[in-house]
Amino acid sequence: MTALKQYRIRGSSAAELARSVEAGVASGALVPGARLPSVRSLAREVGLSPVTVSSALAELRRRGVVVSEERRGTRIGEAPPIGSGRALMPVPAGARDLSRGNPDPALLPDIERALHSMAVPRRMYGDVAAMPELLALARERLSASGVPADSLCVVSGALDGIERVLAVHLRAGDRVAVENPGYAALYDLLRARGLRMHAVAVDERGMLPDELAAALARGTRAVVITPRGQNPTGAALDAERARALREVLAAAPDVLVIEDDHLGEAAGIALHTTLPAAGGAWAATQSVAKELGPDIRLAILAADARTTALVEGVQRCGPGWVSHVLQRLVVALWSDARVTSSIARAAEIYAQRREGLRERLAERGIGASGACGLNVWVPVADESAVIAALLQRGWVLAPGEPYRLPGCPPAVRITTATLERDEARVLAGDLAHVLAPGDAARAG
Repeated sequence: MTALKQYRIRGSSAAELARSVEAGVASGALVPGARLPSVRSLAREVGLSPVTVSSALAELRRRGVVVSEERRGTRIGEAPPIGSGRALMPVPAGARDLSRGNPDPALLPDIERALHSMAVPRRMYGDVAAMPELLALARERLSASGVPADSLCVVSGALDGIERVLAVHLRAGDRVAVENPGYAALYDLLRARGLRMHAVAVDERGMLPDELAAALARGTRAVVITPRGQNPTGAALDAERARALREVLAAAPDVLVIEDDHLGEAAGIALHTTLPAAGGAWAATQSVAKELGPDIRLAILAADARTTALVEGVQRCGPGWVSHVLQRLVVALWSDARVTSSIARAAEIYAQRREGLRERLAERGIGASGACGLNVWVPVADESAVIAALLQRGWVLAPGEPYRLPGCPPAVRITTATLERDEARVLAGDLAHVLAPGDAARAG
């Protein structure tokens, strides 16, 4: 309630009330997680009826500015779709930041060398949107993974592609099946578009088929699946689980299927796809962010021919195309045998670091998931207490709350991409101490 004592929500109508909350978020006065008064309390404060206040909150909820949960009331979302002047919380001096989900910069290819050696294209209005050389390389990579690659386009990152596919197929209020726990930025995107989420539990092999079937039976219009390196749990589909999910999806041919392969070749394991063999609307994104660098805002979108045409049409009405400088850079990097080798080596190191922490945790009786990718997911009783206690010991971890929907127990996410063996041993010991019975982190 501290933020609300410093910022007073005002308004003489539902629209004005919603704008007042948005203004508070934009200014940084209402921070993510700040709890709002109950409908009746807020109605008394602003002099409006509870019905009017409920209408304002419903609109804010539809756009992902606020979230409401039973017994927890309504609060500002973890990442509301409003620009804010708030700076990210700084990492204390000397603390080890394992919270951001970044790849190891030391394992990324030398972009500067590639830029110096490549011929920079001069793309003009009216030129093709996607470079044929890039599409050819992408088609080869996707086909090798079993992803249909007849119809491709280039988008500005995986989430950009997913958003465009959702925009051409769904409308506000439609239900989307998502992994729980799952990617926080995807949750934020769906909330911002007014789409409803149906949580589907995951284990180390990905989405549970029975739960997905239940979601489809309730009228779900789309499903978003991470085939490998799921964020935050590191889940990865194997052939058996992918086949089971395909069977579930085959019984619902009208459901839009989206796969998000955000790790690409940096995953270091085979991709097992759930995409339909024929018919239906589907899309698959493959980002270059983890293997080439997060600042290269480019992903390949494979989809059925109609979806690709719709996405390209919307893209043409907006930005038009993804920079050909970026496209040429990706072509140069993907065509370099040294880069291909470095990506494979990075995948091996990521696996060693991830498994190294899991082994150290297991030695201390701490369960953790992380079959693939850059993160390890550790269940805990009290996220806030564990985060605070480890911060005192010099570790910055990510709380699990942004990655969880109702029904998923608390946890913390640890990014292992840069975690060396000796650090893993110390971190496991500190975490074991914090989780020990009687420790302060267990209180409450």
